[in-house]
Amino acid sequence: MSPSGQEVQVDVEGRTLTISNLDKVLYPRTGTTKGEVLHYYAAVAPVLLPHLRDRAVTRIRWPHGVEGSSFFEKNIPPGTPSWVRTAEVPTTGSRSGKGDGTIRFPICDDLATLTWLANLAALELHVHQWTVEEDGTPRHPDRLVIDLDPGEPAGLHECAQVALMVRDALAGRDLTCTPVTSGSKGLHLYAAVDGTLDSDGTTALAKEVAETLQKEHPDLVTSVMTKAKRPGKVFLDWSQNSGSKTTVSPYSLRGRDSPTVATPLTWEEVEEGAEDDLALEQLSMEQVLDRVARLGDVFDA
Repeated sequence: MSPSGQEVQVDVEGRTLTISNLDKVLYPRTGTTKGEVLHYYAAVAPVLLPHLRDRAVTRIRWPHGVEGSSFFEKNIPPGTPSWVRTAEVPTTGSRSGKGDGTIRFPICDDLATLTWLANLAALELHVHQWTVEEDGTPRHPDRLVIDLDPGEPAGLHECAQVALMVRDALAGRDLTCTPVTSGSKGLHLYAAVDGTLDSDGTTALAKEVAETLQKEHPDLVTSVMTKAKRPGKVFLDWSQNSGSKTTVSPYSLRGRDSPTVATPLTWEEVEEGAEDDLALEQLSMEQVLDRVARLGDVFDA
């Protein structure tokens, strides 16, 4: 641990990084420091990095901790090390022929890049549903995601009930999905796709599933984004499949009051959560590290 404000140099897989302010408190409610955040990301890297590989990373940074201001960052910042892999990706407008803008994203394929991002207080790592070629060209999506967002007083219990409905609906379309807590309020469901659909195609498919379940379960499910329509219901957010949208990565921290993590679950856990309204909770980084040590990455189970 370095004294406040001091910098230390560390070797990470052959890369020399300058790390600063290890004792800065980033989560005041729990007293969690930047050094502890760096430790979490280093320890969870073996299961996190596969979920980031070849994906453009949008970061949410809290340079003064979660009680301070935050900002989204897509382009690489000034001072980015030359060894950080990047991809220059056309903006949504230029991909549709309506513009000529590009964004240079970092690609986080290794521990050194992950450590560099964490040192910038990039607590949240968000990625698209598509990956990039070696030259940075976006591929078609390799997965579909549906974000289950509960409107109070609904919570994880209701999300678990709806997740089982989504699982069955996707199975009827020959898709298998994996549940992940959002680390915030709800659940994310990921289904691998074969790359034949573009982002418009996966968005349309997710929307069709959401609208079908809304018709079948109108008291519990909504596919409408309007927040006034959500109280007591679970919003099936299909829009995160848009080519320009991102979802927080599995195993990323969240910038909330305490350091909760987007955590892959087993379907047995979700089934229990659908029966018992106290069975599921958003997990802390300590709980996740213990879980990974015992179970590995259940996303791939």
